[in-house]
Amino acid sequence: MSVASIRRLAAGAAVIAAASGGAVYLSPSVASSDKGGGPILDSLRRRIGDPTASVPSRSAQESALISATASDPLDVLVIGGGATGSGVALDAATRGLRVGLVEREDFSSGTSSRSTKLIHGGVRYLEKAVFNLDYGQLKLVFHALEERKQLIENAPHLCHALPCMTPCFDWFEVIYFWMGLKMYDLVAGPRLLHLSRYYSAKESIELFPTLARKGKDKNLRGTVVYYDGQMNDSRLNVGLACTAALAGAAVLNHAEVVSLITDDATKRIIGARVRNNLTGQEFNTYAKVVVNAAGPFCDSIRKMIDEDTKPMICPSSGVHIVLPDYYSPEGMGLIVPKTKDGRVVFMLPWLGRTVAGTTDSNTSITSLPEPHEDEIQFILDAISDYLNIKVRRTDVLSAWSGIRPLAMDPTAKSTESISRDHVVFEENPGLVTITGGKWTTYRSMAEDAVDAAIKSGKLSPTNECVTQKLQLLGSYGWEPSSFTTLAQQYVRMKKTYGGKVVPGAMDTAAAKHLSHAYGSMADRVATIAQEEGLGKRLAHGHPFLEAEVAYCARHEYCESAVDFITRRCRIAFLDTDAAARALQRVVEILASEHKWDKSRQKQELQKAKEFLETFKSSKNAQFNDGKHN
Repeated sequence: MSVASIRRLAAGAAVIAAASGGAVYLSPSVASSDKGGGPILDSLRRRIGDPTASVPSRSAQESALISATASDPLDVLVIGGGATGSGVALDAATRGLRVGLVEREDFSSGTSSRSTKLIHGGVRYLEKAVFNLDYGQLKLVFHALEERKQLIENAPHLCHALPCMTPCFDWFEVIYFWMGLKMYDLVAGPRLLHLSRYYSAKESIELFPTLARKGKDKNLRGTVVYYDGQMNDSRLNVGLACTAALAGAAVLNHAEVVSLITDDATKRIIGARVRNNLTGQEFNTYAKVVVNAAGPFCDSIRKMIDEDTKPMICPSSGVHIVLPDYYSPEGMGLIVPKTKDGRVVFMLPWLGRTVAGTTDSNTSITSLPEPHEDEIQFILDAISDYLNIKVRRTDVLSAWSGIRPLAMDPTAKSTESISRDHVVFEENPGLVTITGGKWTTYRSMAEDAVDAAIKSGKLSPTNECVTQKLQLLGSYGWEPSSFTTLAQQYVRMKKTYGGKVVPGAMDTAAAKHLSHAYGSMADRVATIAQEEGLGKRLAHGHPFLEAEVAYCARHEYCESAVDFITRRCRIAFLDTDAAARALQRVVEILASEHKWDKSRQKQELQKAKEFLETFKSSKNAQFNDGKHN
């Protein structure tokens, strides 16, 4: 870090303040937060916040799609059930449009469940804005801050503020990061989560006991801490899909688009041929506009129209690893500001474990990406330089890879310089494609896509976008203290190996988990645990209960063992071996809920075991330990 860098930071701050006319508290999107609302928003809130509300059955959702004919089509058909696709379905449905959504695998089965779990406020955009004097980058900061604030408010049980610590091993770094983050506080204004601050080396070690006191022959001078958002990504995505269903959208997972339907006369896309991957049956569903939100696979949808279509996705692999909880204290993350390849690596507490990542490398598009051993070792190397404990490959409880659907820029030479912003376009009449972007801005991405769909299909919504102020399922009536009610009012009735049902306490760990995973719907899960004898833990050392499997099968479109262990509960991401131990019981409960025969149960077990092999924990990966033994 140089004196020149600090001078440029100060000069950039002055220029940005001047360019903003002093009004750094205003975001370009704030004015839109009052759009819609009134009786329509109140009606939606009552429907979604109803404690007795249930999503329509899977068969009802499929029937709704089948009933959308050429003469009576949907307004919008969404392809893809990730964060963006589910967000599009919710946005369109809450504008009074007739909406369908199909997803080949499961909601959040792709990139949306494999994120860093952070809701970024755009702090790195600010650095670029300062050094490049780029007002476009500054607008991205405003936008990310606004969307981060709305996301945390709209799903408070699944999202929260997390302090992130940046270690500084020389005084120039202290000044540079402190000035930069104070500028970030100023720009954030009312969207600020908490003020950033400097901690001395002694205070930093008290807050983060595993932090190294020396790095590269330099002593720790202190740390600068700022706040970002953190989320349970796949549960947030499932919440979006279920909220969309309650708002009237016909959402169907395990339903694959096999071809698009084109009007012979106008050449406009007017629907899709869909295969139910659970039954193998196919059907046509028609819509005035089709929205392609298939993430990394959006090119495959585009090629259904023209095989020679030029690809627009540059896939980038992001690998994360999960380590035991003692690597990081509860409630404090660590940022490695610069790795050997110039990237930032995070090490964050998450659901009782520590998640570290990520990498950024070119990859091929596949439905089951696997992390490479060198990427896992890269992350271990990056964090080991900043910790005073031995970083071991044998400590890796789970490792996974996600594919970022970066929008292609033909002039870009590396995935770092390719646009992280989203792209919405209509290449063929009736097919609106949205891709790129990031989790934080899924809501505004969805708004842009629905706006484009309305324009394309000349649709007639009943109101403007209301998703800025619309909380998701489970948010209404939830408070951070809600877990105490669960602990006080419910018991966990557990079946012993002898078949006897015995009561057990709804302990704090289980109560907190249920409250944060299901929000105000947690009472329903606790009732199943108490009244149906499903109060036993699925795996030792984890708070996940048998009752959750039954609840998710009934109310969250959980159709397979993999759906549950990866997206409804996060045990596969947190501890692959614990997930393998829980599998048999998960399949038994799902079999009871879905009336599976022995053959289907055996098939589910095998599929889930094969899936878990793609998560490279220390026990299911072949590696030469080398440095991290």
